[in-house]
Amino acid sequence: MHGFANPTRFLSIARPLTSAFMVTGLIMVAIALFLGVFNAPADRLMGDTVRILYIHVPAAWLGMAGWTSIAIASLVELVWRHPLAGIAARASALPGAFFCALCLATGSIWARPTWGTWWVWDGRLTSMLVLFFLYLGYMALADASQKDAAAGRGGASRVAAIFGLVGAVNVPIINRSVVWWNSLHQPASISIGKSAIDPAFLWPLGIAVIGFSLIFGAIVLMRMRTLLADIRIEARMRRLAAA
Repeated sequence: MHGFANPTRFLSIARPLTSAFMVTGLIMVAIALFLGVFNAPADRLMGDTVRILYIHVPAAWLGMAGWTSIAIASLVELVWRHPLAGIAARASALPGAFFCALCLATGSIWARPTWGTWWVWDGRLTSMLVLFFLYLGYMALADASQKDAAAGRGGASRVAAIFGLVGAVNVPIINRSVVWWNSLHQPASISIGKSAIDPAFLWPLGIAVIGFSLIFGAIVLMRMRTLLADIRIEARMRRLAAA
């Protein structure tokens, strides 16, 4: 794993992967949305409202996956001091927060005609909202750590990493909320080895999830490359100032 800690080696791999992930992801999302909007039938109960799941479900998945990435990267940063781990965690925060917000927005749009209200303090909705605020808190801590590092002070980076690990407790709460509490939100439709979703909806949904995941990966790689470039520029400026 430490073989990829060299920024030059990482960048040589990240550059082609970024383009490959982004192009493939966009094509898969376009295919999924075409199949979901024009080919899949309307749901027996929800009608055409069901089509929002091709954005809502991938957004929910990536909102949780984004924080899982932060937690794993934070663990690697704290335990193994991997040089790129903190950068990977920071790079995952903004796209994770975006997809979390997209999940909340599309869920509210779906809830209005289905439940008759934009929002209820349901266990699944509330825990997802908490995740969005956790993202905001993490990004604030990560920004503080970057400023402290530029000023030659340490410590805030470890605080952000610990926050990333502690916040991961909310991910299984989101996942199991519909089981633990009486919920308006429908229970899990897909579990290991079985699915309650009709294949006409399932195939476009699966393609959409993979496509959005590839786009997420491309954005994370782009942000990691940008953060590495910023670090190099700051280091060069400090050397010039000290000369």
